[in-house]
This record gives sequence, C-alpha cells and structure tokens, in this order.
Amino acid sequence: MPELTAARQRWTLLAVCVGQAMILLDVTIVNVALPSIQRELGVTPANLEWVINAYCLTLGSLLLVGGALGDRYGRKRVYIVGLTLFTLLSAACALAQDDPQLIAFRALQGGGAALMAPLTLAILVDAVPPERRTTAIGIWAGVASLGVGLGPVLGGVMIEAFDWSAVFWVNVPLGVLGVALALVGVRESRDPDARRIDPVGTLLVATGLFLLTFGLIETNEHPWTSAHVLLLLVAAATLLALFLVWEHRVSHPMVPLSLFRDARFGAANAVYLLAYVAFAGMLFLLTLYFQNVRGWSALKTGISWIPINIPFLLITPFAGRINARFGPGRVSAVGVLIGAVGMFGFTQLELGSSYLAVWPFYVLVGAGFGLAVPAVAAAAMDAVAGAHAGAGSGILNSSRQIGTTLGLAVLGSISVAAVSRAWDDRIAAFPPAIRDHADSLVQRVAGGEGQAVGRVIGSQTTRPAFEAYLSGLHAAMWVAAACMLAAAAIAVLGLRSSRT
Repeated sequence: MPELTAARQRWTLLAVCVGQAMILLDVTIVNVALPSIQRELGVTPANLEWVINAYCLTLGSLLLVGGALGDRYGRKRVYIVGLTLFTLLSAACALAQDDPQLIAFRALQGGGAALMAPLTLAILVDAVPPERRTTAIGIWAGVASLGVGLGPVLGGVMIEAFDWSAVFWVNVPLGVLGVALALVGVRESRDPDARRIDPVGTLLVATGLFLLTFGLIETNEHPWTSAHVLLLLVAAATLLALFLVWEHRVSHPMVPLSLFRDARFGAANAVYLLAYVAFAGMLFLLTLYFQNVRGWSALKTGISWIPINIPFLLITPFAGRINARFGPGRVSAVGVLIGAVGMFGFTQLELGSSYLAVWPFYVLVGAGFGLAVPAVAAAAMDAVAGAHAGAGSGILNSSRQIGTTLGLAVLGSISVAAVSRAWDDRIAAFPPAIRDHADSLVQRVAGGEGQAVGRVIGSQTTRPAFEAYLSGLHAAMWVAAACMLAAAAIAVLGLRSSRT
C-alpha cells in the first residue's frame, strides 16, 4: 500500500490511542466503583468479583479471535464494530438494575474489547512506516498508561459527584469520538491471503484461553493443588496443545505459527508476559497497602499513582530515537532492570512508611516500563509480516492479558502463603480463644484488613495482622523483581537479532 501522509498518520494514531485508552481506563476505573456497586445493588462479595472477572474472561478468551477476524475481514471494520459494541455495552452496564445484568453486560463488553485491543497496534503498524513506528508505538503505549493511571482518579471524582454508573457512562462520549476518528482517519487493511475463520481452531483457542483465565481467577478461592483448579488448568493446557497441533495441520491457520520462527517475536511475548506479571501484582498489593493498611481513600490512592505515569509519558515520545540508537534488546533490558529496582524498593516498605519513601520507586517503575513497552512492542511487530499484523498483535495482547491475570493469581497466592506463616507466628503467644478464631481470618489478613480482624478477635491483633500482611507484600515483591530480572535476560538474548 502507498505510504499515508503525515497528517493521516497522526489521525490514525489519535484514533487508536482513544480506543486503547478506553480499554485500559476501564480496567482500573471499575475497580474504584466496586464498593459503591456493592452498596447500591446489594451485590454479594462473590458476585462482586465477577463484575471484574466476567470482563477479563471474555477479553482474555477472544483476543486471538479478534486479531484473526481483523486480518480476514478488515482491521478498520472489525475495530469499529468492537468499539461500537464496547460503547453500547458500557451504557448497558450503567443502566443495569441488578448484579446478574451487570455481570452479563460486563462479559459482553469484554468481547467488544477483544475485537478492539489486538487491532489498535495492527492498524498503527500498517499506517506508520518502520522508521517512525517505534515513536508512534511509544505514544500509543504512553496514552494507554495514562488510561490506567487516570482510572482511579477519574473514578473517584465521578463517584463522589454522581454514582457508580458514571464510571460506565464516561465511555460513551469517548466511544463516539473514537468511532468518528476511526471512520475519518483510519484506512482499511487486511491479510490478502487470509481465508475464512477456522471454526475448529477458533473453538479450541477461545475455550483453552477461557479455561486458563478461569483457572487462574479461581486460585483466589481455591488452592493451586485443589482438584478444581488443577482440572481447569490441565483442560486449558490440553485444548491449547490441541490448537497448536491443529494449526500445524490446516493449510491456512488462524494464528500463523511461523511467527515464532523469529526469535524476537517469541522473546517479546515472554518479556511482555513476565513484566505484566510483576506490574499487575504490584498495583494490586500496593492498592491494598494504602487503602486498607494506611486507610487512604480510593481517590488519594489513585492520585498517588501519578509518579508512575509521568516518566512513562515523558519517555515514550522519544522511544523511536532511543530504540534506533541502542537497539530494542538493550533498551528493553535496561527498562525492565530499572523496573526491577522499583519492585525491589517495595520490599522495604514498613507499616509507618510515608509516601516519600514510595514515590521514587513508582518513578523507577514508570521509567522502566516507559523504556521497555515501546521497544518490546516494536520488536514484536517488526518480526511480523504486515499481512499478519492482526494475529501478531493479538498474540502480544494475549501475553499481556495472561501476564496480568497470572500476576494477580501467582503473586496473590505467594502473598497469602507468606501471610499465613507470618500470622501463625504472630498469634502463637495469644490466648487459645483468639488462636482458635485466627485461622478463619487468614484471607482478611491477606487482604490487609487488620482493622476488621481486630474488631472480630480483639484490637490487640490489629497490628500483628498488618505486620503479617506486610510479610506477604514483601514476598510477592521479591518474586515480582525476579520476574523483571528474568525478562531482562530474555530481552538481551532474544531481542538482539532475528535469528531463530
């Protein structure tokens, strides 16, 4: 295709940035609204989790399908369909009268996001020539980060001014703007060799990813070694293995496995997955630390994340120059190493730590991801033939989504295990009447709810509960730092060349 004018490239960049920001804004803004939703709709704790999980399940399950549909039927067309669905279902969520309605609409909204997410990057790769691509991807990543960071702040303000439904209504004007920009600014592109969508492959990969995501979510309620979790994970692994076998056999696979012949593509996905394991676990555990242990409001906690976004936004516009000068392997490795230092810093938090002891580590994490994310995404998409951009972007987005879910599950489990040991040690000297009830409160201790524990079994247990929570946070952050170090090693070895 002929190269687009600079003005058309800017319109395309703006259009996909709006869509990507909406997807990631929705991830954090809804979390802030959960207490309000629980009160006003009378939602049980179990169902409240599904307000988040239903969205994650359909998004994680259908990302690869969304990329394949875009390659086959047109990326602009499928992206606009996904954005329209996402917007309409946001309005439906805002109008929900009870929790079953809200959960159902959230699941469908995740489907709309799955059509959008893999195609924002694919559309950008088609529109921007290689010499300017990393800079454009850096801006795309920076706007996405802004969506994550603004979510808690915007959500807190809107809930105080209106009610919980406002966090869904905000998507409507953004969606209308996004559709208008896409219609005007984005050109159509597709894989000219794509055939009809393979129903067997689609069913295998969607079901396999669904069971994998569901199994990881269920570790919040069941042990990793429980039959329930193991059955889900084994079934997921079996279906995904069958999907790979099937893709090798069909003449026109839904996901071209030839993409992984280039070492950069596989390495980029591994770096993405490990980095978001660490990032998701960090945000989750530090949110509990500040809101439950330190007693901060959701709005104050959201504002405290601003130091993560500032360096990200300052660095990403220069990503192209940095990447061209030093290469994606070095830039990615340095970025995740800086992020690892930030994760290590959180292992030093104490009960009385002030925000002054925290924000420098937020800055390091933001700077690290600001360097790494554009470099990793650019390396991955450079390794993908333009015709397969939708599939390649879908795989990369799946790595991030699985990494996020895995981070919450694995780092959450590590935290709970460490909390349980520390809690047992701290209550050993208490009277039997307290010890007898302590075991049933481990989950509340692991959630940082020391005040609630103190109300149940005595105020003298509040501080030990907080100290036990901190032990779990430290253990999880050590693992997060290790994940970042592993990602750095993969970036150095796998992103330095295109050899298999």
